[in-house]
Amino acid sequence: MGPSSKHHAEIIGRSTLFWLLLTHFALIAPLADKSTPWTLAISAICLVWRVGIFYGRVARPPRLLVTGLGIASAVTLALVGKQIGLLNALMNLLILGYSLKTIEILGKRDVRTVILVGYFLIAINLIDNQGIGAMALALALFWLNTQSLLTLYRDPGVKRDALAIKLVLQSLPLAILLFLVLPRLPPLWMVPSLKSSVTGLGSELGFGDISKLTQSDELAFRARFDGKVPANPELYWRALVMEDYDGAHWRQHSGIKRLEREAFLLGSGRSEPVSDPQLNSTTTKAPLSYEVIAEPSGQRWLFGLDVAFSDTQGVVNLPDYRLFALRPLDGRFQYRARAYDTRMDVRLSDSVRRLNLALPDGINPRTRELVSKLKAESSSPKEFIQTLMTRFSTEAYYYTLSPPPVGKAQIDDFLFDNKQGFCVHYATALTFMARAAGIPARLVSGYQGGELNPRAGYVSVYQYMAHAWSEVWFEDQGWVRVDPTAMIAPSRILDGFDATFDPDESYLAQNPFSGHRFKEISWLNNLRLQLASIDYYWSVWVLGFDNERREGLLKGLLGGLKPTRLILFVLGISAAILLFVAWQAGILRLPSKQAPLLVAFRRVEKSLAAMGLPRELAEGPGDYAVRVGAAMPLLAADLIRWAQQFSHLRYSSEKPSPRALKRFVKESRVLAGRIRKQGKIPAATPD
Repeated sequence: MGPSSKHHAEIIGRSTLFWLLLTHFALIAPLADKSTPWTLAISAICLVWRVGIFYGRVARPPRLLVTGLGIASAVTLALVGKQIGLLNALMNLLILGYSLKTIEILGKRDVRTVILVGYFLIAINLIDNQGIGAMALALALFWLNTQSLLTLYRDPGVKRDALAIKLVLQSLPLAILLFLVLPRLPPLWMVPSLKSSVTGLGSELGFGDISKLTQSDELAFRARFDGKVPANPELYWRALVMEDYDGAHWRQHSGIKRLEREAFLLGSGRSEPVSDPQLNSTTTKAPLSYEVIAEPSGQRWLFGLDVAFSDTQGVVNLPDYRLFALRPLDGRFQYRARAYDTRMDVRLSDSVRRLNLALPDGINPRTRELVSKLKAESSSPKEFIQTLMTRFSTEAYYYTLSPPPVGKAQIDDFLFDNKQGFCVHYATALTFMARAAGIPARLVSGYQGGELNPRAGYVSVYQYMAHAWSEVWFEDQGWVRVDPTAMIAPSRILDGFDATFDPDESYLAQNPFSGHRFKEISWLNNLRLQLASIDYYWSVWVLGFDNERREGLLKGLLGGLKPTRLILFVLGISAAILLFVAWQAGILRLPSKQAPLLVAFRRVEKSLAAMGLPRELAEGPGDYAVRVGAAMPLLAADLIRWAQQFSHLRYSSEKPSPRALKRFVKESRVLAGRIRKQGKIPAATPD
C-alpha cells in the first residue's frame, strides 16, 4: 500500500466526527457532579474547539498547547487530590485525558483510543449509583459510543442504528450468564472513597442542623420487613448516639469514634442480644427481621430499630447498639438486621455515667434553677422526666421548622423566651435538664417514620424525615427512649412529617421537579410508587444478588450444584448464544419455508422424476413440459398448460390472486397423481 492509499485509509468521515461530538457531550454531562470546575472548563473548551474543527473554522491545536494543558491539569489534580479524594482525582484525570485527546485526533487509531476511553467513562457512572436509572443511562451511552465505533467500518449509506442495538442485545445473554454463574468476589484492592458525596446526618449536631435536612426529599434508605410493617410511631431508626455536649453542639464521644476507626478489628462487634421476657409478661417477643437498602451517603453509619443486630458481612455491631459499615457508603448497600425487644445497658459503668452527666459550667442558669425546683417536687427520676414531658405538652411551646435565633444561652432562650423549636431543640433541652437533675442522658439522631409503598410492601425513608430524640438511663431499665416531639407535635410521630408540616414550605420548596409533588393526584402518585418499586426490585435482585442467592437460584434450576451439572449448564447456554450470534451474523442459515407456488411445482417435478423423467439443471418449465409430454402423450396437453400457468403466476408483473394460486395448487396435486398412475417410463435404448 502506497503513501497516498494509506493516507486515504486514515481519512475520518464527517459522520464519525459528528458521532464523536455527540458522544463527547453525552459522556461528560452525567459526570459533571464528579468533576472539578477546572475539569469542566477544559472539557467545555475541548468540546467547543471540536465543534470548530467539525465546521472547518479552526485547526487542530498545537501539540505543545495540548501537552501543556495536560500537565497543568495533572498538577492541579495532584494539589487538590487530598480534598476531593483519590478516586475523584483519578476520575477527573481520565475525563481530562478523554477531552484533550478528542481535539488532537489525526486518524482512525486515535478515534479507537477515544472510544475505548469512553467505555471506561461509562463505567465510572456506575461507581456510586447502580440503580436501574443509572443502568439505563449506561446502556444508552454504550449504544452511542458503539455507534461512533461503527462509523469507522460501515459504508456511509448503511443504517447503523439497528446494528448498534443488535450488538448491545447480543452481549446481554452472555452478561446474564456470567452474572448467574460467577461468584461475587471481593475486590483485589481497596477502592478509595468519593469524599465529595457526603450527605445526610452528620457526626456533629447543632440546633439548626436537622431542620436543614427537611429541605431535601432525597431518599435515605428503604426497608422491607419479613412480617407486618410496624406502625409509624415504632419506626425510630437510630444512626448516631451523641454524648459530648459543649453548650452549642452535640458530638460523638472520642471513645466511640476510636472504635469506629478500628471497626475492622472488632469482627461482628457485640454479641447478638436476646428478647427480654421481663419486658413482656406474657411471652418473649420474637425479633423483628427486616432488610435495608441504604443509599450512597459517603458515611459509614447505618440505620436500625431498637435494639438492632446484623450479621451481614461488612457490618459491625457497635457497643452503643448502632450498626456501622466497614466501608463508606459510596454505592447502595444492602444488609439484613433484627430488632430485639430487650434493654440497653442495665448496668452503667462509672465512666459512662460520668460522660452522660457532664455539662459545661456556667451556662443556662435559668434552666438549672427550673431543674432544681422540679427535682424537689419529684419523688423519682421517672417522675421528673414525666414532669418535663407534661410541661412540654401543657405550656405554650410550638413546633416549627423556622424557630427564632438563640443566643449563647441556647436552652434558656429557647425554654423561657422563644418557646419555638424543632426536634433538636426539644431533645437538647430535655437531655440537658435530665443531666442537670443527675439522670444520665444522651441525644440520638436518625430518622423517624417512613412512607409505605402498599404495592411492594417496603418503607421509604427520606432525608426530610431526619429526627432527634433523647435516651435517659433508669435503674433496672437501662436506656429508654424519650421523645419530647411526641408531646409537642404528636401528629409528627403518629402520622409522619407531612401531617405536621406543609411540604411546599419544607422539602418541596427547593425541589420544583420532585415527584413528591404528585402525592395528591392519585394516578400520578401511583405511577411514582410503581417506578420506585421497579428501582427497589432492581436493587434487591440485582445489586443484592450475593453468593447465597446465586447458589439458591442455581440449585433450583439445576437440582443441585454438582460440578458436572454446572459445566453442562454453562456449555449448553454458551452453545445456544453462539448459535444465535452465528445466525444473526449470517454464518448459520436455517431452512426457510417455501412459497405455496414453488411447493406445488416441486410436487409435479418429483412425480415426473420418480417416473424416470427428471428436470435438467438448465431446463425451463416450458421446455421441460414439452419434453416429458413427448414421453407421456396422454398428459402432454395438461403438462404444457400446467407449465404455462406456473410461468404466468411466477414471472408476471402482477401479483397473483389468492384464488388463481389456490386453483394451481389443486391442479398440480391432481396432475401429480395422474403422473404416478402412468407408471415408470422405460429408459431409452441406443439404436
